[in-house]
Amino acid sequence: MKIIVAGPGCARCHATEKNVLEAVKSLNLEAEVSHVFNVLEFKELGVKVTPSVIVDGKVVVSGKIPSVEELKSIFQAYQTG
Repeated sequence: MKIIVAGPGCARCHATEKNVLEAVKSLNLEAEVSHVFNVLEFKELGVKVTPSVIVDGKVVVSGKIPSVEELKSIFQAYQTG
């Protein structure tokens, strides 16, 4: 699973990245997690509002800080589906 956090580096973006990492660890997922800070790069990924979370090329969260529980639910759905 490839997970990207997209955002320019604001506190909300860092909080999102922290929650993503916590959810991945909690689920013991094998996932590649990265953070794209470049506005041009994340616009190419389909991001319109930050912070955003992209899983395997699809924007799954946009414009809010997702909770760890919300992220776990999303990641589990991608893992099984």
